[in-house]
Amino acid sequence: MSLIKTQYNRRSFLKASTLTGGGMLLGFSWFASCKPEKVVEAVREIPSEWFDINAFLKIAENGMVTIMSPNPEIGQNVKTSMPMIIAEELDVPWKDVLVEQAPLSTDFDRQVAGGSQSLRHGWESLRMAGATAKQMLINAAAKKWEVDPKECSASEGIITNAKGETMSYGAVATTAGKMEVPEEVNLKKIADFKIIGANISNVDIDELVTGKPLFGLDFKREGMQYAVVLRPPAFGKKLKSFDDTATRKVNGVQNVIQFGDKIAVLANSTWAAIKGQKALQAEWEDGVLENTTDHNTKMLALLNKASKEPKRKDGNVKTAFAQADKVIEKTYEAPFLPHNCLEPMNFFADVTDTKAELIGPIQTPKWAQARAAKILGREADQITVNLTRMGGGFGRRLYGDFSDEAAEISSLAKVPVKLMFTREDDMTAGTYRPASKYKFRAAIKEGKITGYHLVGVGINMDNATREDFFPAGTLPNYLVESHNLESNITTGAWRAPITNFLAYAEQAFFDEVAQDIGIDPIQLRLDLLEQGKANPVGKTEEYDFDKFGGVMKLARDKSGWGKKSKEVYQGFSAYYSHNTYVAEIADVVVEDGVPRVKKITCAIDCGIVVNPLGAKNQVEGGIIDGIGHAMYGDFSFVNGAPQAKNFNEYRMIRMSEAPEIDIHFVKSDNSPTGLGEPTLPPAGGAIANAIHAATGRRLYSQPFVNQEEILG
Repeated sequence: MSLIKTQYNRRSFLKASTLTGGGMLLGFSWFASCKPEKVVEAVREIPSEWFDINAFLKIAENGMVTIMSPNPEIGQNVKTSMPMIIAEELDVPWKDVLVEQAPLSTDFDRQVAGGSQSLRHGWESLRMAGATAKQMLINAAAKKWEVDPKECSASEGIITNAKGETMSYGAVATTAGKMEVPEEVNLKKIADFKIIGANISNVDIDELVTGKPLFGLDFKREGMQYAVVLRPPAFGKKLKSFDDTATRKVNGVQNVIQFGDKIAVLANSTWAAIKGQKALQAEWEDGVLENTTDHNTKMLALLNKASKEPKRKDGNVKTAFAQADKVIEKTYEAPFLPHNCLEPMNFFADVTDTKAELIGPIQTPKWAQARAAKILGREADQITVNLTRMGGGFGRRLYGDFSDEAAEISSLAKVPVKLMFTREDDMTAGTYRPASKYKFRAAIKEGKITGYHLVGVGINMDNATREDFFPAGTLPNYLVESHNLESNITTGAWRAPITNFLAYAEQAFFDEVAQDIGIDPIQLRLDLLEQGKANPVGKTEEYDFDKFGGVMKLARDKSGWGKKSKEVYQGFSAYYSHNTYVAEIADVVVEDGVPRVKKITCAIDCGIVVNPLGAKNQVEGGIIDGIGHAMYGDFSFVNGAPQAKNFNEYRMIRMSEAPEIDIHFVKSDNSPTGLGEPTLPPAGGAIANAIHAATGRRLYSQPFVNQEEILG
């Protein structure tokens, strides 16, 4: 048990009040950490636009507990796992807990879904919130009994005094709501956890499997109109003129509105709006129309250009390469990728002279509110944002162009509007993963790596690298450079930004270096980690050498590395991202001359696993996503126009192609770290290295399926 203060840095952490109908309401900052030095380190990676949030814990007189979940739910299971942490310290039976999605509120810190950081940032403050509520309930009971609170204890929603008398939480909830918040409280010992570490089903599971309305697409309101938008057919084109004669004749179409270079068709049904959109006749003017081939040429040129300010420079790389016995150099390239969330973009807006109401699936509700305020010329506090569950986000729903459109259309049309993207709209008017290229060079001297040089180039990427990740700190001569190529094609975060491809390129390169040196690829990485541990170079606080080596060894041991039959070919990959360590080993077999991924063994160190059931779902999803896009994901632009519009033109992994996944979590007492994204980056490297083992051929670009001479 550890004693922890409930106030920090002159800011009241908690406040209590009594509910109108009786009971207790405890408001608390979900992300104000009890360890300020760690908060400062964590927050530096988060954009400043991700503003502060609060959440509320309600305890009713009947003993039921309602926890408002502030963070957007995109399938990462925070709507279940975050309340579990509070319920654990509150010491209430999980069966007595109800969870509700909170709307956007100025009472909340970091009300956002992104970066796999929700549990990491909320861990201690969520525990504090539950523990503080528990202590206030104990204090209230002690007051009724006229005894010292130190003589009382609480468990499973029941308070007991030294005489053995008991009182339920519900019986003292109203009294507790009127009491002062204690200045410090005790947190549980990890060994005493009952809820944390248990397999608990998704709190929305019944609604999900029975098809009850949860998602943005499900939301409806009487009198609203459906809006489908005609947007420019290519990045760089501008609207010159349009003819809506045919559109207005479509049965159900109510209105046609131009806003900027877009045209909204409003109708009394989605189908009528789509038909109206297709009937529009528009003429477009050409601006800057960019091609994927042009980008490739320009990025290759930048790979050979020295940057003015390297991202990191340790030692003397130039000398290391000049003195090397051998230099290994390889270049890797990745295409643009759409997000392709199962639920296409959509949003509801009702803008009147007196209010502006936004409802829908978005990862960044605070940003949506701020942008809507700017569009509508209003103060942010005049705009409400309510959240629905999301059918996938992966970064696409960070940006909220769709919520902006809904707000503007409703404002112009003077009616409630439900904006709907078709699948074609979703794929062609997206925010894409940037295309990128990486060049790696390794100086080899007497069978050892003595110099390492990475150059990254990305579309609209201020930094295409992660210069402080492995192998940073392990090599005496280390240089990382990055170049940005600007484009009017909209790009942005895509699940595990930057590392989603960089990890594959790096890990494939290390595999090739290990082969050239004549050392086991896992041992090469372990040797580098030991070298860094013994003689660290430069900045080394980004990742932990022992933890990283630990998952490598665990994956090696659990996968039967080097011990499989000759028909099974294995590939190794390991990566640190989102504060989590992951190692993966792919088992590949050759069937009818084509390599097939049969199994992935995955070892993860993500600190305490709050909900193993949800955690496994995240791990499996990340791995399958990583395999699918490395194998099949391909997207390009010709004259600014996307070359795929639907799934008949864009290949994704199929259910029959998903391999067996064997998951092993490192047992840990450390605070939780990220999990929604970290298992995706290593997947591509593991299967690429396994495919090399099976075929003898190296893969230098994604998607792998385009390497017909290798994959058939």
